[in-house]
Amino acid sequence: MDKIIDNLTKNFMRLPTVGPKTATRLAFHLISSPCNEIESLASAILSVKDVKFCIECGNITEADLCGFCSDDRRDRSIICVVEQPNDVMTIEQAKRFSGLYHILGGAISHLDGITPEMLRIAQLLKRVGTGLIKEVIIATNPNMEGDATALYLSKLLSSYDLKVTRIGFGLPVGGDLEYADPVTMARSLEARREMK
Repeated sequence: MDKIIDNLTKNFMRLPTVGPKTATRLAFHLISSPCNEIESLASAILSVKDVKFCIECGNITEADLCGFCSDDRRDRSIICVVEQPNDVMTIEQAKRFSGLYHILGGAISHLDGITPEMLRIAQLLKRVGTGLIKEVIIATNPNMEGDATALYLSKLLSSYDLKVTRIGFGLPVGGDLEYADPVTMARSLEARREMK
């Protein structure tokens, strides 16, 4: 039994923000759970293997195109640029944005060795280069890396004939979009400002 608890605890600790105490609690919870709940959880975890990235925007999907890129009702003249797929979910909860998305896959961070070439910036420029995009909303996190990425993108996009905006900040500086409530996210989208 100790090996099972130890193995479960070690594996839970691989997850972000899960420390030893939480991992141990989760392990003991699973041990006392009914078999059908454990099987359901195991099945949900295994289904992650079917997830891939949208060939257009980089969002998670099970098909070649994600639900946003394949939805004809979305405004195809506006792209909202975010760092990660979970940021898309936060913006969607605000119910104020009906355009398309572009997921960078991170933010520029020289301290962590993440350079612009490691992000999906070339794919963004290709989408903008079609001439169909009228506005790019930069919705990177309001922290040092997000701000550096936003500034870098605004300079790159300044040579295109489009409006480049940055979301307004009812969001805390140094915070992450995924923790924003829908009302704050909605206000940030409405208060976006043009970047020059």
